[in-house]
Amino acid sequence: MFGLFQPTPPAHHNLTPAQFAEGLRRSGAVLVDVRRPDEYALGYIPGSVNIDVTAADFAQRVATLDKTTPTYVYCRSGARSAKAAAQLSAAGFTDVHNLLGGVLDWPTPLTS
Repeated sequence: MFGLFQPTPPAHHNLTPAQFAEGLRRSGAVLVDVRRPDEYALGYIPGSVNIDVTAADFAQRVATLDKTTPTYVYCRSGARSAKAAAQLSAAGFTDVHNLLGGVLDWPTPLTS
């Protein structure tokens, strides 16, 4: 019986900045900045939408997104976006990607 155990694959994918940037080039990908609005106002990756993972309405706001669209999430250092990616996967999103290192490791200047 023990030999039948199959490890569960990760519900989301952690990507390096280069992999993340490549994925964003996919047609129709959604980019979500999960930082607080005050952090977002200081600079963000172009094309992103700000949905604060620590806000009480996070689940309701992301529920408006298409669960089958490739969804890319990021934050300052990667911790909050990993939490958000796990929440999205648990909510039924099928193609979720997290930016390892967050915007601290993003190679290009942020838009403000």
